[in-house]
Parts: sequence; C-alpha cells; structure tokens
Amino acid sequence: MDVIATAGHVDHGKSTLVRALTGMEPDRWEEERRRGLTIDLGFVWTTLPSGRRLAVVDVPGHERFVGNMLAGVGSVPAALVVVAADDGWSAQTAEHVAVLDALGVRHALLAVTKSDLADPAPVLAEVRERLAATSMGDVPGVAVSAATGAGVPEVVAALEALLAGLPAPDREAPVRLWIDRAFPIKGAGTVVTGTLAAGGVAAGDRLQLGGREVGVRSVQSLGQPVERAAATARVALNLRGIAVEELTRGDALLTPGAFRSTAELDVTLVAAGGSGPRDEGRLPAEAVVHIGSAAVGARLRPLEGTAVRLRLASPLPLRVGDRLLLRDPGARRVLGADVRDVDPPELRRRGAARRRAAELAEQPTGSAGAAAELARRRIVRAADFAAMGWPVPEDATTVGPWLLAPGLVDELAAALPGVVGRYRQLRPLEAGPPVAVVRRALDLPDDELVPAVVRPPLALREGRVAVASAGLPPRVQQAVDAIRDRLTADPFAAPDAEDLRAAGLGPRELAAAVRDGQLVRIGDGVYLAPGVAEEARARLAGLPAPFTLSQARSAWGTTRRVAVPLMEWLDARGVTGRLPDNTRRLR
Repeated sequence: MDVIATAGHVDHGKSTLVRALTGMEPDRWEEERRRGLTIDLGFVWTTLPSGRRLAVVDVPGHERFVGNMLAGVGSVPAALVVVAADDGWSAQTAEHVAVLDALGVRHALLAVTKSDLADPAPVLAEVRERLAATSMGDVPGVAVSAATGAGVPEVVAALEALLAGLPAPDREAPVRLWIDRAFPIKGAGTVVTGTLAAGGVAAGDRLQLGGREVGVRSVQSLGQPVERAAATARVALNLRGIAVEELTRGDALLTPGAFRSTAELDVTLVAAGGSGPRDEGRLPAEAVVHIGSAAVGARLRPLEGTAVRLRLASPLPLRVGDRLLLRDPGARRVLGADVRDVDPPELRRRGAARRRAAELAEQPTGSAGAAAELARRRIVRAADFAAMGWPVPEDATTVGPWLLAPGLVDELAAALPGVVGRYRQLRPLEAGPPVAVVRRALDLPDDELVPAVVRPPLALREGRVAVASAGLPPRVQQAVDAIRDRLTADPFAAPDAEDLRAAGLGPRELAAAVRDGQLVRIGDGVYLAPGVAEEARARLAGLPAPFTLSQARSAWGTTRRVAVPLMEWLDARGVTGRLPDNTRRLR
C-alpha cells in the first residue's frame, strides 16, 4: 500500500478531487459537509489501474486548522499539492508548502484544480517554479477539473508514476505509530488509527504506550481485517487493556524498548528550500514541536549557528535522525529541525553551549556519527544506544549489556595497575582494591565492567583486584613465616592470642595472611596452616567410627581451644558428619 496526503488552501478543491479519485467521501463530520470545508483529517482509499492500493489523507486547508493538517502529513512520504486555477497561489498554499518543505518531503504531485473555470497554464507554471525552490524540487503538474472529470485520468497516471518512485519503507524497523484517531466500537473496545511509516504490526503484538504495554487484538487496513500490516499503510488497531478516554491524538504506539522518550534534545535547523542556514537570531523563545500527529510546546535555547536545544513541555519518543517541525503560531512561521541527540549533555560551564554547537556541527551522520557519539559517551548500554537511533559501530567492544568505545578497554586496562598500586600504598595489608573502588576510580557505570579490564599480573580474587605475587609487607611476612614454621612441626599447635600479639600479628595482619592463602582461620583467634584439613582427616582415619570429640582431640594432639572450632570447621566443609549422639564419622 502507498499513502499520500493532500495540501493546499481551503476551497481549492482538495476533497472534491479526492472524491473523484477514490469515489469515497473524505469529510467525516456533518459540519464539514455543511460548511463545505475539511475541519479534521479524512481518510479514503482506492485501487489504481496498476493494482496499487492508495490511501489518501485529506487535510484541512483553513488556517485555523493547521494543527490538524500537520497531524495528517507528519508520517506520510508524499504529498498531493492542490491549487485552484481560478485563485492561484495563496497564503494558505504557501503555509502548507512551507510545512512540506520543513518536513523534508521530497516526493509530490501538483494538481491545478477547477481548470474548467480558468486557464490552468499560468498557475501550473508559477506553482511549479515556487515548488522547485523547496525540498520537493521539480514537481510534475496536472490540470484537472473534478466537476467535469477532465484531467482525472491524467492525475491517476501521474500518481502511479509518483508512487513508483517512492523509496521502499523499512519493514524491519521498530514500530512507531502516531495515533491520529481513537474511538470506541461496541463489542470490540478501543480502536486507534494512524499511518504506519515503518515496521509492521500484527494481531497479538504487544506495544508500548507511555509507561505501559497494550495488546493488539486485531488489525485492519483500508477497512479490511488483516493478520499483519506492513509499512507503508493506513491501519486501525483494536487494542486491549486501555480505554479510549486514556488516549489522545499524538500518542504513539511503540515497539517496546526501541525508542527513548525525552523532554530535552539537541537539534539543528535545516536550510529553507536550499537557501542556506536559518537565521538563529530570529528564533522564537517558544514554539510548538510537531512530529507525526503529536504537537508539544517547547522552549528554544539557541546554542550557536544552526544548533538549538529544545525543552519539551512533555516527553516524546524520538530518535536521532528524526525530522521535527517547529511552528511559531504567532508569526505563522515553520522551521524544520533534525534531531541530533535525545540525551544531550548538561550545559553548565561558560562556553559550553558554543562547544556543544561545534560538536554537533562536526558530528557526521550514519555509522560514522555513531562511532563519534560512542567515543564521546565512552560507555553506554547497547539497548539505550539503539533506542537513541544509533547503529552499533563495528569496532565497538561489547561487555554484557554495555557498549564501549573502540580502544577504551585497552586504555582502562593500562590505567588499572596505577589504581591498584596507589591503593596498596595506602593499605599495604590488603591484596588490592575492592571491585567497587576500581569502578569508581575508572569512572565505570557498573561493577560488571571491571573484569573486562583486569589483565595479568592483576587478577580478580575474592571481590578484589589484586597482584597475584604481591605478598605481604616484609615485617608481616617474617612473623607469618615464624608461625608457619611452628605449625610445620606441630600442625595443630595454634598460637594463642598472646603469641600472636608478641609476633606483631593483629587482626588486620592476620586477615591479610588469610587472604594471601598463608594461614587458615579455623575460628575466632584460631589460625592454622594451609592443608590442615587433609592432615586432620588423615589422623581421624585411624580412629574407630564413630568417634568422639575427645578422641579427635587426642589424635590431633591439641587442646580443646583448638579441637572444638576445628571439628566444627570440618563439619561445615563436609569432612566430618555429626551424628545425633554428638559423635562424628568421616564422610
């Protein structure tokens, strides 16, 4: 299916022409038909001789309803510009064409209507010349009289040619369906309509609406039920889980997680009809931002050149590369703006706005722009980066859900030994800094990134980044060696508190020796040498099973101060098993 929107001054015959092309009545409201003008959006369709299915969005031409007009053209790839032969170019024509130009519409057809009332040739020539200076360029024109039928076949043929030249929509893209109508249907519930510009939607899909998810009960396109509708298409979705009173024109149905909702963004104003950069000195302080069928108030902060920061009155689901329209209602002026960043940096320091404008001016688009943006951000969640509208750079590093700029892992790994060295200078008894300390020192957003930057001789050990061969300070090592020599002669002769104090081994020194694997803490104040579990088991193996604590103590040749915590320690590690009568047996 193809979708096209009308544009032009009130009473220039847009709806009459659409009726002649489709045989359907685009004016939905009795007031529209009574007054002879389109107030709200009308949607009709037809099948062209080639078999193409064409949907037409008929927009109002009256200046009072320009907001409705914008809601109709925002998601449509092509326009049918209508100008009456007996009236010619008008203020409303200029306003509608300015909207199409600001939106960057590149595909259009000119229909000069009422050609039975006046010579259409001068109007055709003038309007085509005016359109040539816009984004639409050299637009084909056809003279037509819907009243007599003259020229209608030529309009149909021109539409066929126009539609054949439209770029193919991205049907694999995420869905962002801007709602232009919402209404209840008895027995079915809530129904919404919109123009599906990319992606596809099917019955059973789950879509995000604000902070919630809604289900798609069924899908219609051009009045017929379909299992799945693919872009570009006019669709009606029967939703479950939401009442029509909770919806409004401008809401968007989204593929969950695929878009970032933002109230602050950086944009660059686009050239007007190829005439060069906009004059940012004349920007209004406030404007209405239009995208799709949405219209939101915004405050404008010029940065420098064509760069502007927008602060929206309410968030919108936007992506880098979106084209916005800024409308100054007081001056009846519209500006086009390309979204450059939906998560912009704060501008606090003096000169920050100028530097930010320079960054945006230098930033390329596409994959090169994605690489530059990732380099600026350094680290970002992959899902967030994609939701901003950026492709993943080929040479980016992926760590779990995170994307890291190319070369950043090597840079952080090179800085890590200095972090560990400084930490051990301040705390020589500790093997190295805890992971959380390393994360803060390297300015990482999550602890899970730390292992990616740890390289030999550093290693992760018990939640710390340590040097495997770091060892203990010389004085502490000497005291521990003396204790271990004593335990070599008698493995169960744990030094008492007085012996440990005399050796200069306090709680911190002992904890460091345990972390370094040189001592084993059996219980409170009881330290033995590594391998004690095997030695204790070997001696217990010579006892009849089951055995008592007293028998075990005798086999080990130690005191009750050591035997009690040692037996509990062996129980906890599954070396021995305690029986109901408080005896033990080897497992």
